[in-house]
Amino acid sequence: MPMRNLIGLIMAIGIGIFAYSDLTQRLTELETARQLMEADLLKKAEQTPVDQEQYMLLEFIAGQFEVMETEVQSIESNNINIDFLQTQVEKLQKDVEQLKDKVRYNGG
Repeated sequence: MPMRNLIGLIMAIGIGIFAYSDLTQRLTELETARQLMEADLLKKAEQTPVDQEQYMLLEFIAGQFEVMETEVQSIESNNINIDFLQTQVEKLQKDVEQLKDKVRYNGG
């Protein structure tokens, strides 16, 4: 067997071994990550009753907050309407005074 063939065969075997070891390393990393993730999920699933009560209270408070937020928004829109109506009343009072002045001036 010529020396070139022997060197080529050794290189091919070396590349194959490197690829196999890289592949097994990657598989091992993925399996480890999956096992860690499953362990974390199981740990989080084991909640104490105090934690569950706190989550229920948190959900209740979040619901109350949403109700209060809609109420505040309606109050804000009422304030805007009140301001608009107040300017309209002031304009009407000014117009009435102008009309009174015209009637007085014309001798009414």
